[in-house]
Amino acid sequence: MSANRRKMLYIYSISFCFIKINSFDASICFVDFNRYKIYNLQEIIYIEEDIMDQFAQRFGIECSPKADEKQVIVCGNTRFTVIAPCLLRVEVQSEGKFCDEPTQSVWFRDFCEAEYEISQSKNTVEIKTEKVTFVYSLKSQKMLRIKLGDGRTVTNFKAGNLKGTCRTLDITAGIITLNDGVCSKGGVAVLDDSKTLVLKSDGSILPRDNKEKDEYYFAYGNDYIGATTDLYKLTGKVPLIPRYALSNWWSRYKAYTQEEYLSLMDRFKAEEVPITVATVDMDWHWVDIKKKFGKDSHKISKHKNFMEYVYDFWSVGWTGYSFNTDLFPDPEGFIKKLKDDNYHVTFNIHPSMGVRWFENQYKEMCEAMGQNPAEKKPVAFDITDKKFTEKYFDILHRPFEKMGVDFWWIDWQQGTKTNVPGLDPLWALNHYHFLDNAKDNHRPLILSRFCGAGSQRYPLGFSGDTTQTWKSLDFQPGFTATASNIAYPWWSHDIGGHCMGKKDDELYLRWVQLGVFSPVMRLHSTNNEFAGKEPWNYSGPVERTAKDALRLRHKLLPYIYTMNYRTHTECRAICEPMYYAYPEDKNAYECKNEFFFGTELIVAPITQHTSLKTNLAGVKVWIPKGRYTDIFTGRIYSGNQVVEMFRDIETIPVLAKEGAIIPMSANDRTNDCSNPETLELLVYRGNNTFTLYEDDGETLSYKSGEYLKTAFTVAESGNKVSFIISKSEGDSGVVPAERNYIVKLKDLVDGNITVTVNGSKIDAEIVKDNTVEVRVTASPEATVEITAENCRCLENADKKQALTNVISKFQMSTDRKGMIYNSFIKNGRSVPNVSKDFKGPITEIMKLHR
Repeated sequence: MSANRRKMLYIYSISFCFIKINSFDASICFVDFNRYKIYNLQEIIYIEEDIMDQFAQRFGIECSPKADEKQVIVCGNTRFTVIAPCLLRVEVQSEGKFCDEPTQSVWFRDFCEAEYEISQSKNTVEIKTEKVTFVYSLKSQKMLRIKLGDGRTVTNFKAGNLKGTCRTLDITAGIITLNDGVCSKGGVAVLDDSKTLVLKSDGSILPRDNKEKDEYYFAYGNDYIGATTDLYKLTGKVPLIPRYALSNWWSRYKAYTQEEYLSLMDRFKAEEVPITVATVDMDWHWVDIKKKFGKDSHKISKHKNFMEYVYDFWSVGWTGYSFNTDLFPDPEGFIKKLKDDNYHVTFNIHPSMGVRWFENQYKEMCEAMGQNPAEKKPVAFDITDKKFTEKYFDILHRPFEKMGVDFWWIDWQQGTKTNVPGLDPLWALNHYHFLDNAKDNHRPLILSRFCGAGSQRYPLGFSGDTTQTWKSLDFQPGFTATASNIAYPWWSHDIGGHCMGKKDDELYLRWVQLGVFSPVMRLHSTNNEFAGKEPWNYSGPVERTAKDALRLRHKLLPYIYTMNYRTHTECRAICEPMYYAYPEDKNAYECKNEFFFGTELIVAPITQHTSLKTNLAGVKVWIPKGRYTDIFTGRIYSGNQVVEMFRDIETIPVLAKEGAIIPMSANDRTNDCSNPETLELLVYRGNNTFTLYEDDGETLSYKSGEYLKTAFTVAESGNKVSFIISKSEGDSGVVPAERNYIVKLKDLVDGNITVTVNGSKIDAEIVKDNTVEVRVTASPEATVEITAENCRCLENADKKQALTNVISKFQMSTDRKGMIYNSFIKNGRSVPNVSKDFKGPITEIMKLHR
């Protein structure tokens, strides 16, 4: 036993009370002999603290919480840390005992050497970096003003905050108040870290020894990307999400039988709708425990808070760890069948009630925790107890993981208190579950609610039980993108809405269309028999369109997974607000539901009912400078304008930027989510490079270099367009030995096409049908070049034809349609004198032909 793993203790009494001899301070501690190995050496014993050491190894974190001393300035009971040129930490502690430990939010304070100058006069300190000047009053212990690099002087640090996110959207219907983020139109935002707890080296979470003020001033002006990038650096980057989690999920709160659930998955397969994650809600375990085990079976030993009392009284079966064998007579066979059919599996848990006597694991938990199982006293849930935490995973969860459960949906709703003052059990559950899930080279994942700054370290986010209303749908696009402001990129919503509301086929479809271009696509609903989100539960046109949308999500996996890698390495969310790229344009702030979906696309979901007069629904879209093409309609828009775009139920506006390259899988009918053998590339003329990222999608082997990058480049010069697939770099073993490429030059109609592989011309398959499509097969080691000369480019449909197409959808007499059409032809550019419902779609057509 090595010296650093021993603790010398002098025997003080037979009651297991000892005096620490070799500690920095003498103190009393109580030792349970069942937890340690005892070595008798006369009056001194050596106790190997296996529990503490194992816990630290298991739940320790990689962090760099102590800043370089060169970046630290101490003025009495105030300490300043220049973390970055635009980021200053300010601590006030009356005894001068400052915090250099990681907190729940902040793990990294040593990531930048920022030069600065300091001057002090009386009670004022001025710290000047290359970009910002901070002026602080030691007397009032307040930041007085901050002068930004753009010349502005800011004194109100709350004004203009662009907000961040919130814990949950449970039972909300529309707009709710969000917490602050680190982006502000005012130029400065403050992250208050004063109330967070600290993470000790042994893996435990405890209150600070000395806490008063601990604030971080983000003085980035309108450089929102800079602000959020440094927030990621400060609090921790986002792990790489498993590939399977980025396709379609099935989830429903319903007491399925084993046969029903498996039959449903078979139905999805038969309908050729790819589902990659099978979610099993709480009814996998015993729920009606009074009926099954008697009226006293549900009691827990002590309610920590009122919410726990409410849930104990209202839903006594929420917590459970034993399969309901009435519903699942063969649990192992059930999970094996899902795994054999290529589904990844997650189970829902509500752990607040601990482990009760009827659970299969009760006896083992009692023995581990030193309780007598004969007493039938519940083993209390206590995530602050190291021993309980380890046994919680080892005894209660590991057996299911060995069966095939990939990760856990932590559905915590039972209050915010634990035995450690200030520790929210949600935070502890997210933290420990995510760390525990990273074992055996397994890429970790959880699904749980947001628990404050730093939550991006524990993806994915579950936004709670949303209501099935248009107001809820309308709030979600902006809510998702705005979460970028607090570095929270992976929200997962209940697509279609969870509960309440009423059946509305169009609402369901618009939600599914949003889900395709959301971080996570998870269908979900409550246990009402008529609330299911299966596409075949809806009318014919909606069913067909919803199925196509789900297939499109699966096809987009190569693009979305590359954006996942970008989030992991570059700290950029897949859904970002428009003002990130255009902070100086007021329009970027006003189209709140419009957002970037990765590097290549702008999405503007439709969140309003279709007009009964036109069969169209509209959404205002701000188009930045450049040329943008709708990937569904093919309409080409010039930038620097706001256009109200109208669509029927089949599409929403999704705009590809000039030079966009969108890699897609050719597979949209099965749930195979491996790197595809056939890759479709949607290419729009312009000048751009897109680098595809691929690895095995599930393990941590990418950290050892087992990944591949392939650069695609489009270039346009005059009437010549070229597209190059460069030789891949990295480990080609993660992709097929040869790959079929289907290159779709979406806005080229014709041209003289030549194709070379490694410089040699080949006879490739070329299809021209209103676009140019080239098919070629090559290995990852090859370079493919496609050149189109004397190009004829796609243009918007003739104005007359476009107007005819739009007016044809209007629900009015054909004579009236003819009058509108003739008025347009006669007056040219002016909009016919028609009501608002009809004017909007016509105006869009006119803007296309300016």
